[in-house]
Amino acid sequence: MGGLNQDEEHLRLLAIFHYVLAGLEALTGLIPIIHVGMGIAMLSGRWPGMGPGSAATPVPDVMGWMFIGIGGAIIVFSETLALVTLLAGRSIATRKRHTFCLIAAGIGCLNMPMGTLLGVFTFIVLLRPSVKTLFDA
Repeated sequence: MGGLNQDEEHLRLLAIFHYVLAGLEALTGLIPIIHVGMGIAMLSGRWPGMGPGSAATPVPDVMGWMFIGIGGAIIVFSETLALVTLLAGRSIATRKRHTFCLIAAGIGCLNMPMGTLLGVFTFIVLLRPSVKTLFDA
């Protein structure tokens, strides 16, 4: 009966680590908001050196749109990854959606180094036959 307790403990720890990583991903995923703000400043003419009477060459509008577009895309991608990690942690905690958890672990492996570590450990734990039966129950 020691194996079952060990599986339960490993799943509990995996869920906690998924929650922590999701929080870190969500927080760091907001860093590009600086770039979005810079793009808005460029488009509105409030970027330094762009005011009336300035001798500086104005920044083309396409640069502002690039900052907004790329920064926004990175934010959306990062927050989506954080949401997937959070849902995977919840699924592990409730012992549901085994296949989703495996897919989320694979996607998480792209987030080096912590996502890779968590993804590999998630694969190791979730691919055990005894753990699979816990999800099937």
